[in-house]
Amino acid sequence: MAHSAALSSLFSTPNKTTSFPRFSRTNQKPFKFATAFAIPPLSTTTAADISGAIDGTTIAVISGGSVAALAALLSLTDPERRRQLQAEEVGGGDKEVVREYFNNSGFQRWKKIYGDTDDVNRVQRDIRIGHAKTVENTLQMLKDEGSLQGVTICDAGCGTGSLTIPLAKEGAIVSAADISAAMVAEAETQAKEQLLASKDGPASVMPKFQVKDLESLDGKYDTVICLDVLIHYPQSKADGMISHLASLAENRLILSFAPKTFYYDLLKRVGELFPGPSKATRAYLHSEADVERALQKVGWKIRKRGLITTQFYFARLVEAVPV
Repeated sequence: MAHSAALSSLFSTPNKTTSFPRFSRTNQKPFKFATAFAIPPLSTTTAADISGAIDGTTIAVISGGSVAALAALLSLTDPERRRQLQAEEVGGGDKEVVREYFNNSGFQRWKKIYGDTDDVNRVQRDIRIGHAKTVENTLQMLKDEGSLQGVTICDAGCGTGSLTIPLAKEGAIVSAADISAAMVAEAETQAKEQLLASKDGPASVMPKFQVKDLESLDGKYDTVICLDVLIHYPQSKADGMISHLASLAENRLILSFAPKTFYYDLLKRVGELFPGPSKATRAYLHSEADVERALQKVGWKIRKRGLITTQFYFARLVEAVPV
């Protein structure tokens, strides 16, 4: 589900004495489709900003000398044990944790982030900007190939409809699904409000909404899109999901995921030093090479790629086509 691809690890609310060293990243090359934001020091972010937004699908960026110092403490934590406790509490593994979270506290949190309410803090607003850019870049990738009028599209992990609704406005025939019944209900409500009232652009066909996990999706579509969902799958399961999604697509498969690099992986592990009290989901990063290898195994290749990054959001976006 498009729940912030964003991404990343568990952070508790810093107390008033918490401080974060200043840092800067240099020699970062621009990426196609990327929106590059300067990353200010975390010391400029208040505890109140962070407390309302940080959970298992949010990343707080810490760098410079602080990474080296905090990395030394990683061996003192046991994030995997916390993950096991999360699963036991809801009676299942990753899928059950995700379903439980996004049907309850996670739904309320991400409904605000994906919506247009002003009742968001600095961190939530930043994530909203990053996710909106991912949606914008995805739409541009699609429209580069021509009109979407009548094109069949599966939005796998539709969240509250932030991509589904713009696709329908472009005339696409959209099948949208999410593991969270609460998310699907909100997406359907938003679609009815926006599409039935809209008189601009191509005639819109109301999307078909379903409560389904990725493994249960079926059918054939011109294009399958899965934004900010792979963060909930370890690589061992992500390979199978990529294969399954590719089997549903005839011409295009668009994916976004939190990229696994040494830098981002270290930030995620440092973040796990600060577990919050909320029922957060587990977050998995994926290397671009692993995703590309999974696509190649089923006869697909990456044609376009980009990186979207803000202070609290980062996502690799790829478009794949059959070889």
